[in-house]
Amino acid sequence: MTRQLLTTALSRRQLLVRGSALAVGGAALLAGCSGPSVPTPTASPTGSIRSQLDEAIKVIANGSDKLGVAIHDLRNGAVYGYQPDYASQSASMAKPMIVLMAERAARADGTTLTAEQVEQATAAITHSENDPADALYAFGGQGAAYTELARELQLPNTHADEAHLESWSWTWTTPSDQALLVQRLAEGSPAITDAERGFVWDLMGQVIDEHAWGVGAPRSATVKVHLKNGWVQFQSSDGLWAVNSMGQVDGDGRSYRIAMMTRTADFDTGRETLDALGRWVFDILGSGPIEPE
Repeated sequence: MTRQLLTTALSRRQLLVRGSALAVGGAALLAGCSGPSVPTPTASPTGSIRSQLDEAIKVIANGSDKLGVAIHDLRNGAVYGYQPDYASQSASMAKPMIVLMAERAARADGTTLTAEQVEQATAAITHSENDPADALYAFGGQGAAYTELARELQLPNTHADEAHLESWSWTWTTPSDQALLVQRLAEGSPAITDAERGFVWDLMGQVIDEHAWGVGAPRSATVKVHLKNGWVQFQSSDGLWAVNSMGQVDGDGRSYRIAMMTRTADFDTGRETLDALGRWVFDILGSGPIEPE
């Protein structure tokens, strides 16, 4: 399967870079070379936890203004942000919202997801498959329903793109909103039932290894991670790749929610950037919780 690029002339199905194909292609590329060169701190950062996070993230960002990070430390409730309101397209990071949309649409009809729709939701989140997400997005009401759900979840910067209401990959969001979405999925919201959020949350804990980069970088036998990543190239606009990762990390003395979004010239650089961020945040938070502001 070839990688498909976004162009205004292509159909909806062609507009989306296929998640499973890209994962295989990216893995093969990295296996055959040393991979992209992503700056990382040469020594352990020092000072307060906030200072350490600032130091490490600034080195990894390497001057880019197209990178944002939002962290909620669940051990004491402290919040940290590095350009947390950086806005970009969601790509497949929209899929938890898409499943919630479908669940809400079914509830409005007095039913629940069908067996086929449960399979579609599972494939969309655990394997990042696009065709199942397309079907659920259409069933859930597309762009208008996406924006309405974001409003009810109190995600102020998350919405459909008015010029691409039929395309979930074009939906806009920020790291700060995605960290809040993780909170709604973990703790609840009047906009969704406990059964609806619990279904999505459980699927986010079953993401396959090939897609467990970024937030999932520290995932292990002792570290549980619920996550969803997204990646797509927007050739019809700036030609860059939106590469995103959000979720929650629990284990080895850590408990935090994190969302990371960037835009890079190629997918592999974006993935390696978020991997580096995921590992450094995990290591730094092992020294203790983020200090309250």
